[in-house]
Amino acid sequence: MSRTFPGTRALRTFEAAARHLNFTRAAEEVGLTPAAVSYQIKEMEDQLGLVLFTRSSRAIQLTPAGAVLSEAAAGALGSLQEAVSRARRMVRGSAHLRLSTSARIASNWLLPRWPRFKALHPQLELSFDITDQLREFGTDDIDLAIRFGTGQYDGLRAHRLFETIVAPVCSPRLLAGGPPLQAPADLLSHTLCHVDWKTDGMVWPNWPMWMAAAGVDDFDDSRCIAFDDSSHVVQAVIEGGAVGLVDLAMIATDVSEGRLVRLFDVAVGVAQDYAYHLVYPAEAGDRPAVSAFRAWVLDEARRSNAELGVSPRPVDAGQGHRPSAAPSAAGD
Repeated sequence: MSRTFPGTRALRTFEAAARHLNFTRAAEEVGLTPAAVSYQIKEMEDQLGLVLFTRSSRAIQLTPAGAVLSEAAAGALGSLQEAVSRARRMVRGSAHLRLSTSARIASNWLLPRWPRFKALHPQLELSFDITDQLREFGTDDIDLAIRFGTGQYDGLRAHRLFETIVAPVCSPRLLAGGPPLQAPADLLSHTLCHVDWKTDGMVWPNWPMWMAAAGVDDFDDSRCIAFDDSSHVVQAVIEGGAVGLVDLAMIATDVSEGRLVRLFDVAVGVAQDYAYHLVYPAEAGDRPAVSAFRAWVLDEARRSNAELGVSPRPVDAGQGHRPSAAPSAAGD
C-alpha cells in the first residue's frame, strides 16, 4: 500500500504552524528555520494534493481542509505521545518513579533529604524531569510533580507541602564586617535584593511588604535590585555583599552549613492559597511506589515546617487540572 500521508515530523511541524498561525513561532517550537517550516508545509500540500493554508504578506490562515487535518494531526500526535509515555512506564517498571520539579526544589530541598528516602525504600528508584514548565501526566512520561500554585487541578490529586516563608538573609562576612544589622531600619544602609514575580493577583513577597511588616515606615524601594530568579538573589547575597529576601525552606542547607545567616524574626508568607504541592493523577494514588513517595515527602514537609517554626495549613488541597509551574522567580 502506497504512503498517502506525511511522516510524524512533518505532522508535528504542521500542527505547530496550525496552532500558532505563524511559521516563525512554529519554527521556534520545532527547532527549524521559518523557511524550513514553509518548505515542509508546501511539501505536505503537494503530497496530499490539498491547500492547507492561505498565505498573505502579513498572515496565514487555515483553509477548511487545513482545519480538518489540523484537528486530526493534534489528536494523532497526542495519542501517539500518550502511548509512548505508557510504554516507557511499562519498561521502567512499578518500582521506578519519574518526578517533575524545578532545579531549585531538587537541589535545595529534595536532595539534602534523599538519604532518608533511600534508607526507607532502597528498592524504589526515582528519576527527575527538571523543568519550570507545565507537564501533562498523560503525555510527558512523568508520575508525579512538585509545583507551586493553588493546588486546584482538575483530575489530579494535590497535597500541600511546606509553607513558603520569606525573610532577609546575608552572608556571615557582611554581618561581621558591614554596616551594623541590629534592627530592621539598619537594612536601609545596605544593598537589598528580592524576587520580582506575580501571578493571578498574587505578588511574591518583596522588600516593601517586608518593611511594612517590620514597622519601617516610608521605605523607598527605588534602590532595590529585583531579580526574576531566586538563585540570583542567593548568589548576590553569598558573593556580592547584598541582603536578600529568600524562601527559607529553599536555603535551609545554606543556613545550616554557614553560608547564609537569617536576620531578625520578621517574615512574610505568600498568599494563603499558594504553596508547593505534590501532584499526581488521581488514579495513580493507589500505586505502592506513589503511596510510598507520598508518605515520605509529606513527612519531610512536616519536618520542614517544624524547622521553619510555622504551623502548616491543611495539607490536602483537593483535585485539579495540572501542576502549575512557578517560574524560577518563585524560588522553586
